[in-house]
Amino acid sequence: MLQQKLASTILVLLCASSLAPAQVPVPEPFTGSTNASSESAVSAAPIRAVTPVALPERKFQWNSALRESGIFLGLQHAFRIATEPQTRENLSGPFLRDWFHSVGSIHGWKDGDPHFVNYLGHPIQGGVTGFISIQNDPRYRKAEFGLSREYWIGRLRASAFTTVYSLQFEIGPLSEASLGNVQGAQGQNGIVDWVITPTLGTVWMITEDALDKHVIGRIEGKVRNPVVRILVRGWLNPTRSFSNMLRFELPWHRDNRPGVTVD
Repeated sequence: MLQQKLASTILVLLCASSLAPAQVPVPEPFTGSTNASSESAVSAAPIRAVTPVALPERKFQWNSALRESGIFLGLQHAFRIATEPQTRENLSGPFLRDWFHSVGSIHGWKDGDPHFVNYLGHPIQGGVTGFISIQNDPRYRKAEFGLSREYWIGRLRASAFTTVYSLQFEIGPLSEASLGNVQGAQGQNGIVDWVITPTLGTVWMITEDALDKHVIGRIEGKVRNPVVRILVRGWLNPTRSFSNMLRFELPWHRDNRPGVTVD
């Protein structure tokens, strides 16, 4: 008996919902007026659907960030293999055994590279990967150098991205340790680049941000020649320019302001 009552109740609800009008007019609040024309106009006015506003993308764009990082990594390894005979010689042999041997040999600070490689080349690498992170982080990529919370959170996130990339480049599956077994050689197994790349790389990136705002921006405010603007943006922001090319943008592109031409 209970099942029959429940079934009949459900049937009544379904019939009522199918017979309900698709649009229900919303009358205006009573104001004391008995104007028939206004009442008929209100009752005849259809309800318009509200179109949702598309919110800007806020999530980190991992697909493009990994693609750009992969291009950069490929260029770095291609340069190593083309210019380092020892790296080419060590490409043969058991991959896993040689890789684990290289990682296990790491100790000390120095890695045998000249100072300009450790303290100039690797900060430049850190600057490039930092800007790869920034240009794929919609929430923070338009932030200008300054004391704002938005700017420094974005740069800290970029520093974390650079740290992960640097460790991969040093000891990861596609690294100096696995492709060429660099750290397996005597005198080339220090951790200097592990520290210098993310730290001085972040300093390099912030320095370019400061130059872009306080030097390049002022020059652009006075100089209308697009060639001069292109040269200034490129010379004073080299790692940003390189990271722009990795996403197939013009080197002098900026996310937070227009291009170099003046209307």
